[in-house]
Amino acid sequence: MKKPLVIFLGLRYLRPRHASQYVSFVTIASVLGVMLGVAALIVVMSVMNGFENELRDRLLSMTSHASVSSSEGLADWQAVSASLESESGVVATAPYVEMEAMLSTGRDLAGAIVTGVDPAAEARLTGIDQNLISGDFDSLTAGSGNIILGSGLARHLGVVPGQRVTVLVPQRGDGPGGFRSNLRRLLVTGVFEMGLQDHDSVRALIHISDAREIQGIDAGATGVRIRLDDIFAAPELMRAWQQANGEAYTVSDWTVENASYFRAVRIEKIMMALLLSLIIGVAAFNIVASLVMVVTEKRAGIAILRTMGCSRSTIVGVFVFQGTMIGWLGCLCGIALGVWLALNIDSLAPALESVLGFQFMPADLYYLTALPSDLHAGDVVWTSVAVLFMTIVATIYPALRAAGVEPAEVLRYE
Repeated sequence: MKKPLVIFLGLRYLRPRHASQYVSFVTIASVLGVMLGVAALIVVMSVMNGFENELRDRLLSMTSHASVSSSEGLADWQAVSASLESESGVVATAPYVEMEAMLSTGRDLAGAIVTGVDPAAEARLTGIDQNLISGDFDSLTAGSGNIILGSGLARHLGVVPGQRVTVLVPQRGDGPGGFRSNLRRLLVTGVFEMGLQDHDSVRALIHISDAREIQGIDAGATGVRIRLDDIFAAPELMRAWQQANGEAYTVSDWTVENASYFRAVRIEKIMMALLLSLIIGVAAFNIVASLVMVVTEKRAGIAILRTMGCSRSTIVGVFVFQGTMIGWLGCLCGIALGVWLALNIDSLAPALESVLGFQFMPADLYYLTALPSDLHAGDVVWTSVAVLFMTIVATIYPALRAAGVEPAEVLRYE
């Protein structure tokens, strides 16, 4: 079957020639540059996706998907829980009591957010990962006077499980300045580590009955926490519930409470993509250089084609096709390499660490000890479209230069 003239000439000009080895070298370098840029972009985006997933999993392993609270507290939290559990998609609910406190060991003092929880309800609600806790979460029983500290808070206070801390909670009352304080001596029975400084350095957990006793309430709660079967449905579900139940309640969800973390991850992901796109940009400049040299070398041939009736648009199409083929050959090779690396990074990274003699994620510096990876088809498609666009743009100048060749001037000196 005969090929269209544009494709025939474009493929013919791609064949390496002995007399144009340098042009062939630049073409190969362009293909390799695009391949490495695409592969690096896919791998880095997959690793960033993995970090985002790990961050979300760790956040939700110790917190809820959404919550309902009130500035005056929820004396009717049972009714609120029943209303929430009747909503489609809600798996479980649990009350909590939250208060700001000062923790002291006699030597050091630190501010903290102390949350009173029901361990049985929290286990159903968040599926708390025991690997995040050094100690026994079930030690939080009613009236036990036990407390579990975040790792950063425990380090600041210099305490380990088995030692005691003093908890001071200010409350409105008839004391000096209209406040009084409640003091409790609690036993540290565990330390949890989420790998997030803002949580590990200020969070502490006690049993909800102990929290109620400290605050002087009988059966109320600060709010109700909620678990959904689809975490991404939380914002819409909570907005609908608030509209149905009035503005007296304050609703929140994990996307709002942890917005700064995920915003930072998104910004880092975008910046990494832009920086790695520079590799593809350099390869695109190589495509421009190789096509310009081909145009210079093939001036006589282009002039002959013009005298034989080829239009300027046909000449433009020949070099656009040639440059696109170079870019897409590199893109396809890069996609294959990048997808393979992203899917096997969990086994390739340890092998590379053993060869190079260092760890990418030292356990004493990072809360993760392995590179996570989550390959998204959308990232691959986005990368492919970006490479196609950059390749087409790179062919415009050489193609127009080829179309501008004047047959009379070229053939006059041939």
